[in-house]
Amino acid sequence: MNEKFSSLPQEKQQAVINAAMEVFGKNEYKKASTDLIAAKAGISKGLLFYYFRNKKELYLYIYNCLIETMQEQIVDERFRSITDFFELLRYASTYKVKMLDKYPFILDFALRAFYSEKEDVSDELKNVNTMQEDVLFQICFGHIDTYKFKEDIEPFKVYKMLRWMGDGYIHDIQMSGAEFCLDEMLRQFEEWMELFQKLVYKEEYRKK
Repeated sequence: MNEKFSSLPQEKQQAVINAAMEVFGKNEYKKASTDLIAAKAGISKGLLFYYFRNKKELYLYIYNCLIETMQEQIVDERFRSITDFFELLRYASTYKVKMLDKYPFILDFALRAFYSEKEDVSDELKNVNTMQEDVLFQICFGHIDTYKFKEDIEPFKVYKMLRWMGDGYIHDIQMSGAEFCLDEMLRQFEEWMELFQKLVYKEEYRKK
């Protein structure tokens, strides 16, 4: 926890976070300008580095904000009441608009951060992601109806395969140079879920 930064008014914190997400999301880490982040946030560069010792600390703080925001926005009371694995995934996807409204550059930042390679922060991000995946799965899916799955199917493996498919989809978009469209990916994701549900659920629980 960054106590200095947390002491700022919420509005100013959000301005810094949005500015950092925008600049880091649109540029490689090395090329992301802290001068620009400070200017967009409406503070001096000196004040920015009063709250964060260096660029890497700022980046990793923003990355942790991303993870916390995703958890806070998605895991609510309604989320906890849904016990079907695939319905839970569908419900989580409906929160994209809510997150984008508060953090308009969160998607750009997330895409660049999740697929960071050979940058000064890449190793740290990979370590965080590796440690977080099991934990996040338990937080989000620890209450699902596992009895709906066929006896030899592990829900965590299904989750990972769907994530890998998402990774592959985004990689193809990036390689082609096409513009990423979240709505189109969610449409594709719905098709993948319907296919997986037929493959991994017992017959009586398959979507008709």
